[in-house]
Amino acid sequence: MSQGFGHELPSRHNQQEHRQVSRYLIVIASSGGPVAKLFLDSREQVGEFDASTEEVAVMTRNASSSTGASGPEWNKALAGHSAEERAAATVYLLDV
Repeated sequence: MSQGFGHELPSRHNQQEHRQVSRYLIVIASSGGPVAKLFLDSREQVGEFDASTEEVAVMTRNASSSTGASGPEWNKALAGHSAEERAAATVYLLDV
């Protein structure tokens, strides 16, 4: 007769604020092969994964792109990459 009678109810779920939508996807060369990096509008990095995954192909299918992430707005976000890697990077503007 173990039906849970007399047990304490779980507390109400506290809804946390969701993170913002990713705005940029950068495919950039790295020592282990190309990586894809997701950024918010503020150029804060929120994800990094292998650029050869199917998800990258799906995300970039209809996205507009440009070559090069050498501008000053990317200095802090891509500080670990060389000038050559940044110049050859592909920057995708993701739909919101």
